Amino acid sequence: MTFELKKLPYDPTTLNPVVSPKTFEFHHGKHLQAYVNNLNNLKTGTKFENMDLISIIKESEGPIFNNAAQIFNHEFYFDQFAPSPKSKPEGALATAIDAAFGSFDNFKKEFSAAAVSVFGSGWAWLVVNAAGTLEITKESNAGTPLTKNQKPLLTFDVWEHAYYIDFQNRRPDHVAALWDVIDWKVIESRF
Repeated sequence: MTFELKKLPYDPTTLNPVVSPKTFEFHHGKHLQAYVNNLNNLKTGTKFENMDLISIIKESEGPIFNNAAQIFNHEFYFDQFAPSPKSKPEGALATAIDAAFGSFDNFKKEFSAAAVSVFGSGWAWLVVNAAGTLEITKESNAGTPLTKNQKPLLTFDVWEHAYYIDFQNRRPDHVAALWDVIDWKVIESRF
């Protein structure tokens, strides 16, 4: 099985100024493409050669894991954006957020704080944990909830390559801006 760069589900010019076309060019077109190329090269001739991405993530370690997990993380991240999304979740997800965090605004505050506080490169996640409740988690580098029996719903990429062109060293501004392009219909469908 050969992996390919997944196309974006929207025109990348439509998320500007939250995510600029230049950031997409590098983040999606170069960084994610490199993970795809690396994984295809690394898995050749190994037991992972014909496995699907999730199986590779759950069964590998080292460079194969890092590249596979980064493909999953990035595809998951890019798929959750829309140029004019509704501003809040509805239905069962909204109810679960209120139950876990008190309110949507408090959830955004806690999630943003988690994303900003990731040391170095990594990810902030909203997951359904093993107990079936919502939880905010943080992962370093290529870490992913898939290896921890958690169901991911939402993620913010806080690797510098995700925001440096648009926000330089202002990670909190990047995190605050991402809320404006989250497609809550996608997040609800993951729940």
